[in-house]
Amino acid sequence: MSKMGYPGIRGKTFFSEEFAVGIGSKRDIHAAYRYAQSLGFPVIVKPNSKSQGQCVAKANNKKDFYRCMREIFKKDRVALVQELVSGKDYRVVVLDDKVISAYERIPLAVTGNGRSTILKLLEDKQRIFEKTGRDTQLKLDDYRIALKLRLSKLNFKSVLPKGERLALLDNANLSSGGDSLDVTERIHPEFKKIAIELTRDMGLRLCGVDLMIYGTLAILRENSGSSRSIPRLDSTTIRQLVRSRQKLSRPSTFKSSRRWNSLPNSY
Repeated sequence: MSKMGYPGIRGKTFFSEEFAVGIGSKRDIHAAYRYAQSLGFPVIVKPNSKSQGQCVAKANNKKDFYRCMREIFKKDRVALVQELVSGKDYRVVVLDDKVISAYERIPLAVTGNGRSTILKLLEDKQRIFEKTGRDTQLKLDDYRIALKLRLSKLNFKSVLPKGERLALLDNANLSSGGDSLDVTERIHPEFKKIAIELTRDMGLRLCGVDLMIYGTLAILRENSGSSRSIPRLDSTTIRQLVRSRQKLSRPSTFKSSRRWNSLPNSY
């Protein structure tokens, strides 16, 4: 995607100790830590080949980094270390040059009522999932939740003040307890255009385009004096859903390099 002019997240792949030795690479967990230091903590770590947010975590320091990476290497021999990008997480689904849905993805969180412990709030959330027919199973033994609680100097017995919201994971996947907010009717035409063009340039008919954005999908901010500029698009990641049976040729009129020069890009 970067070769086509789309901004992505700065990051590198690293290997489990056994795999690194096997392929003769020095990009092991210790090299990964040095790279994380060069990016600056916190960083995002994730497995290379898993889905549904498995083992995706924000590492805030050396201790957390090694813990999260070792958990990843239990499931995958390749890990990604990426810079942290902040903003609202949206998925825009495109089918045959048309946006068919768009929604904000919100990480697993609980909101205090001044009485219930964090554990009770999670149990209540699980009961709501079951009552509404949602098959998500919250994993209370998830090491990532423990890390978030420790960082906030809390534990499962802590009671949050009424109205205080606490995020318990850094990934926003529905499968790990996240929520979604439908914004299909509010998405700005410029973002529709971005998602459609990216899908076409990837040679796909059906694609979920993930956008991390400052602001919302409904508006365009003014930037550098332009009333039509696009708000900062910090990352664009593609999750292929269905490949077209017929190869689609890349449009010869695509002007990625010039088009995206207007995007503030810190990578």
